Amino acid sequence: MSKVAFLFPGQASQYCGMGKDLAQNFPESQGVLEQADAALGFPISKMCFEGTEEELKLTENTQPGILSVSIAAYRALEKRGVVPDFVAGHSLGEYSALVAAGGIEFADAVKLVRARGKYMQEAVPPGEGAMAAILGMAPSDVADVCKKASQGEVVSPANLNSPEQTVISGAAAAVKRAVEIASQSGAKRAVILPVSAPFHCALMMPAQKRLEADLRSARFSSLKFPLITNVDAEAITTGDEARESLIRQVTSPVRWLDSIREMIEAGVSVFVEVGPGKVLCGLLRQIDRSVRALNVEDAASLNAAMEKIAQDRAS
Repeated sequence: MSKVAFLFPGQASQYCGMGKDLAQNFPESQGVLEQADAALGFPISKMCFEGTEEELKLTENTQPGILSVSIAAYRALEKRGVVPDFVAGHSLGEYSALVAAGGIEFADAVKLVRARGKYMQEAVPPGEGAMAAILGMAPSDVADVCKKASQGEVVSPANLNSPEQTVISGAAAAVKRAVEIASQSGAKRAVILPVSAPFHCALMMPAQKRLEADLRSARFSSLKFPLITNVDAEAITTGDEARESLIRQVTSPVRWLDSIREMIEAGVSVFVEVGPGKVLCGLLRQIDRSVRALNVEDAASLNAAMEKIAQDRAS
């Protein structure tokens, strides 16, 4: 029987209107969004449904918004008896994965990620940090490019997404130098990303310290199914392991390529991206085309995914 992993995104393909279809079709999804509004003390659901792209792209809104929509989609699957063998989440998505696994209460997670977004935004003054995507270059070669470009400044791999895509992060000038070196060294493409802060690098240490205090006081529980962490690309099952991973995650690279390979080695052949968009499905195709990639972000995609999962589990 096929093993199934649920993957939770850290970004959306499109922010405006996310979660609206879920809320209209599934009472349990609507309940999640109402719970988010109550926990945060403002209507994040209304922002997801009707907010502007500018509003939703503010990190302190993006993070609770994506978490809420992802869990709204997860609860609709769970209600219909579809549960995973493994979970993993890309960056922010690790919080969604942890909620799905029962490692932390949703109301606590949504407040934590709101604070996480704020701390990250405030860790580096605007314009001083940057991120860039390096395409068509091996991850080890990207690491070498970063060493050459640093010149005493921070620049390092931040998201090891696939054999073909590594995102780098650090001081703006160092990232710019790395983009130029990568372009001259055979990268298919090297482009600065429109992000609000340099995530997953040493410049995020002020945010990590602030978030650590919040995570230490939060209540974590044992997980219902294994979670593959960003920092180690290994399975965890306890609340204490989850807490430590989330603390380290702020300044550490997201080892997504290794995480997917770890799950494939454990027998996963069906991956379901649960949340707004298909970013992780795209990365999965770059990693291994032999596995099935599905997504669930609205009623139509949920019904299609359930049908395909049932077929795979029956075969």
